Amino acid sequence: MKRNTLLGLAIGLSLSASSVALAATADSFSDVPKGHWSYEALDYLAKEGVIEGMGDGTFQGGRPMTRYEVAAIVAKAMQKEGTNFGDRAVLEKLEAEYGGEIATLKKQVDANTKQIAENKKEIDRVKLYGFLRAQYDYDRNKDADTLDHGTNRFYMDLRGDLKVNDYWTVRFQSETNRHYNNGHSRQGETGLNQYTEKTWSGHDGNIQRIWVDGLSKDGKWISIGRAWRGLGFQNVLFGNESDGFQFGVPIPNTKLTASGFWMASTGEGNRESLYGIGAWGPIGHSVDINVAYAKSSIGKGDTYSSGKIVGYRAATSPSGITTLDPVYGKNDVTNKRSYGFVVSGAVNFAKHFRFIGDYVKTDADFQGNSLALRLNYRGTDLNKPGSYGLYARYVRYGENGWLAGDDEWNSTWNATRGWILGAKYVPAKNIEWEMLYSRQTRGYDQAWAYDRDLFRTQVDYHF
Repeated sequence: MKRNTLLGLAIGLSLSASSVALAATADSFSDVPKGHWSYEALDYLAKEGVIEGMGDGTFQGGRPMTRYEVAAIVAKAMQKEGTNFGDRAVLEKLEAEYGGEIATLKKQVDANTKQIAENKKEIDRVKLYGFLRAQYDYDRNKDADTLDHGTNRFYMDLRGDLKVNDYWTVRFQSETNRHYNNGHSRQGETGLNQYTEKTWSGHDGNIQRIWVDGLSKDGKWISIGRAWRGLGFQNVLFGNESDGFQFGVPIPNTKLTASGFWMASTGEGNRESLYGIGAWGPIGHSVDINVAYAKSSIGKGDTYSSGKIVGYRAATSPSGITTLDPVYGKNDVTNKRSYGFVVSGAVNFAKHFRFIGDYVKTDADFQGNSLALRLNYRGTDLNKPGSYGLYARYVRYGENGWLAGDDEWNSTWNATRGWILGAKYVPAKNIEWEMLYSRQTRGYDQAWAYDRDLFRTQVDYHF
């Protein structure tokens, strides 16, 4: 092969020499000008995948070839369809000449393909994803004519999935809140207190939640650790970070899943844990249910001390070191309910319309029930710019109408009655913009009641 060049062999193998009319449409190689006699043939072979050049956009046709390079070109040419008898005969002779090299290349390709698949499998064991949010609230107490700036912030939700094997996955979640610089207390951003026995993880950028999920081939699953968990479609009965576990088992001859759980909210000073059962899934055409019952470890009327810190006291050790020690107040808490249940239903009653309703009942003597109604029209798809969704909601959450419900970033607290209108829109791939407006009465039917106007706009950047 000392005198054969890459250019000469490539042109000799061009299937266009006897049967194909060539028409160059673009420069395949920067070192082969359009005026060159070989331009059209090389351009055609490059577009057909028979030749690739040097990988840097050049062909370098004047250099000597190795036998492996000849074998690679012959192998690719043999895979092309539509060659005439003469072309095929020439290629078969070349294949016989370079059969050893072609076999070696095939083994290398197979080995590389296997290695790539193994590398992909290992890479897929670790996944990072989440979103960053920029949020602004106009949150007005109409009676006092004051604004609450507590949720104006930059926020990031970072999650990771670490696959152990085909059945188990370790997961983590890190939340970070950075409030706009409008006088908001920096100290209040963490949600952490080094002195309390049990504290909410807060949003300080550490890895707050870690848990493991197990899933069997027959659909049974279990989640163990500290994670955000919810009960009901709209998380009214319970929607909170918790320590504990939850498991699910498919119910035979149905599409339902039965569930059991034990979990304890990680709120500061919390001494309560919950255990119970639930079930969810479709029960008919376009109809889904979600029901759950939860029992508290603390009886109705029982009192316990939350152990919250009410101040600090300076203390000097015998060695002369002064420290600030926490002072715990009694802060007695009386449990006003000992159990609760939720009944949720959802139905697609028309094209693009979905109605969801949650009813919650506890054994509290005052405002022990809650109602959440929601109507969705369409919905967003992060992969489809221009997609959108609209929704309307009515909420009436009793002061004791949940066990540890989701306040949805301070927009739907307990002891709240009102309505919410909202819209979501995808302006670009993986970006979602949401706006909502709500009129509420906080503390309805109570002496401290006030009217609230809430306008929220936020943009989420998913990754």
